[in-house]
Amino acid sequence: MSATELTRYYAQRAQEYDRIYDKPERQQDLRVLEQQTTQFGAGQKLLEIACGTGYWTQFLSQQAKSVTAIDYNQEVLDIACQRDYANRSVYFVRDDAYTLNQLDEQFEAAFVGFWWSHVPLQRIAEFLHALHAKLKPGATVWIMDNRYVEGSSTPISHSDDAGNTYQTRPLDDGSQHEILKIFPSSADLEQQLSGVASSVKVTELTYFWLAEYQINQ
Repeated sequence: MSATELTRYYAQRAQEYDRIYDKPERQQDLRVLEQQTTQFGAGQKLLEIACGTGYWTQFLSQQAKSVTAIDYNQEVLDIACQRDYANRSVYFVRDDAYTLNQLDEQFEAAFVGFWWSHVPLQRIAEFLHALHAKLKPGATVWIMDNRYVEGSSTPISHSDDAGNTYQTRPLDDGSQHEILKIFPSSADLEQQLSGVASSVKVTELTYFWLAEYQINQ
């Protein structure tokens, strides 16, 4: 699946986007993550990657000095802009996560929510290079994403020669889409972040994982 096809899928899914947070079995984990996310980046200038409809932005913005949230799809950004952030300093920018060339400032922390699983294995270094270039030395990064849980997660349909895995997902209009979705282990994450990060800590809940690290000085 090309990056263009992934972008098109999420643009078409914009109005269906937040249903994933309605799954009953995931509510306990979500409450834990929402509370933790509220505390992340307190008093700091925070960069959010792939903000989608702003679901996590509403928690990140509660104590951060400011949140600059980027996404490539204008359709989801339009929804994100409609949320109530209680007049906090929240800014939305349409940008490419692999370049971040619309940003001309550096940030003290970064949050990557449910984007890591859509980064092809062969592009991880490219993504991290772009992200870290926008962060101050020693900045803290949180990456949050899904764990694969049989019966709750959409089944894996196939994998490619590079080891990337895919799901087949339906939309309300009846269309079917093959979506890149990777479920790394803690060991995978530690290996992928080695050399560019320090103090890597991976926490696994039942349905989600959270990786926390500092970028190398």
